[in-house]
Amino acid sequence: MYSNSLVDKLKWSLPWLVRYPKWRANELVRRWRDSDGETHIILLIANHYEPGLGEPALRRVEKWCELAQATGDAVRDHDGTPFRHTNFFPAEQYERPLLDRLASLQSSGYGEVEIHLHHGLEKPDTVENTRMILEDFRDTLAIEHKCLSRESRSARPSYGFVHGNWALANSAGGRYCGVDSEMQILAETGCYADFTLPSAPDESQVPKINAIYECGKPLSQRVPHRSGVNLEVGRAFKPPVIFTGPLVFDWSRRVRGLPVPRIEDGALAANYPLNLNRFISWGKANISVRGRPDWIFIKLYCHGFFDQDQDTMIGSELIGFMQQVFDLAERTEKFRIHFASAREAYNMVIAAVEGKSGDPNDFRDYSLREIMREDSKSDSSLRAELTNALI
Repeated sequence: MYSNSLVDKLKWSLPWLVRYPKWRANELVRRWRDSDGETHIILLIANHYEPGLGEPALRRVEKWCELAQATGDAVRDHDGTPFRHTNFFPAEQYERPLLDRLASLQSSGYGEVEIHLHHGLEKPDTVENTRMILEDFRDTLAIEHKCLSRESRSARPSYGFVHGNWALANSAGGRYCGVDSEMQILAETGCYADFTLPSAPDESQVPKINAIYECGKPLSQRVPHRSGVNLEVGRAFKPPVIFTGPLVFDWSRRVRGLPVPRIEDGALAANYPLNLNRFISWGKANISVRGRPDWIFIKLYCHGFFDQDQDTMIGSELIGFMQQVFDLAERTEKFRIHFASAREAYNMVIAAVEGKSGDPNDFRDYSLREIMREDSKSDSSLRAELTNALI
């Protein structure tokens, strides 16, 4: 039996906690050095979207799509792009009607679909089964629903990834995965980036925090992302990259007048109300490509199937919060907001690495383009083209 006590959580958190002061000091220096000019904040939402199965799931998806469109219509960024989530859908919960509806939402511009996977729940999964599930779901999303993206018409589909139960590359002590070489499988099946982290105080949290980076260990090893080199302008890299969200301390909470810190990990949930202090904390994580400090990436996350959280992640609370953020941007004239999908944010990262500058909005389709946005052609022709690319 696996323990989940406070002592265990502290033990699991020590690797990143002991590195936090050095990271914080480095960021303060970097912020002072790079403080001039307007900042572009690229905001993306990694939604661990698990609606379930059957008719109840379809009702949840229908409700979600209505909320997503209403929120997107109410809140648009400085480019006119609607607020939207990237819906990481679990391969093991695939049902065609659910993906038909989410693909329609994507076609309307209110949220793209990527891959999520829970496995190894009852016993450790195998390399062969993990590869089969990922390939089958990738192909189903691309061929049957025209979701995902690719670099060209001759290229296979690419995908962003979120690991269920946080256990990327067997990082949770053998639970919820079992496949040490999972990162290698992701690379070989077309994953461009993983968006799972942060996961503190879970055992799966690695020492490396607040970064967009390459795995520092061979991809065939267990937890190769425990360390790595940050992406930077002018230095080539190999996907999949690790694209983390903020992991910092929020000191705004008071208990009997004294500051009591809590972990700020970018969660959109009802028990952590949205406010400008949180927004400022996300920005202070300074997640960017080195050499392009004026492009700050804020990856938040949520679980779209939790009804009690929906007002925070895509409802009225979220709308009111974003209005405060835009008001702050207008008053200070220090930053601009760009809503991005996981794919678009990755494209902006590639553009930054290749020396592009200016407005990141210009690079939403820089490398990976949505399959459904390609020049129109018959379903049979697209199916044949994608099938040939996968051979």
